[in-house]
Amino acid sequence: MKDVMLITHFLGLGMGLGTSFANMFFGIAGAQMEPNEASKLRLASLVLSKMGQLGLLLLVVSGIFLMTPYWQILPSSPLLIAKLLLVAALITLVVLIHRAGARAKTGDAETQFKKIQRMGKMALLTSLMIVLLAVLYFH
Repeated sequence: MKDVMLITHFLGLGMGLGTSFANMFFGIAGAQMEPNEASKLRLASLVLSKMGQLGLLLLVVSGIFLMTPYWQILPSSPLLIAKLLLVAALITLVVLIHRAGARAKTGDAETQFKKIQRMGKMALLTSLMIVLLAVLYFH
């Protein structure tokens, strides 16, 4: 069962982190387009967020299972605590990005996309820090 959860965890990681990188490249492409076309690209790219959300869900569900042997020693594991806090921060960022994306579809898209862009950068950095802490702790 542990192998299945580990595979699920890595699939979720690929989906979540892949979404962040894809959005970064869409942002680069959009910066080189006319504003109207860039706005259409950004709206179309919001569909990727569903993949990121599903990846995060897979990460959290499998992560809870994989953490089973570590819950008892958690208080004496500052790297693991930091990693879990960053996961909570990432979940918050993903929820905020989702809400801004919903607002972008119905209202002031440019303002919302500026928020999404900032939060997306923070989500990417947070994800990379989570991976770094996981490697440092579990290596």
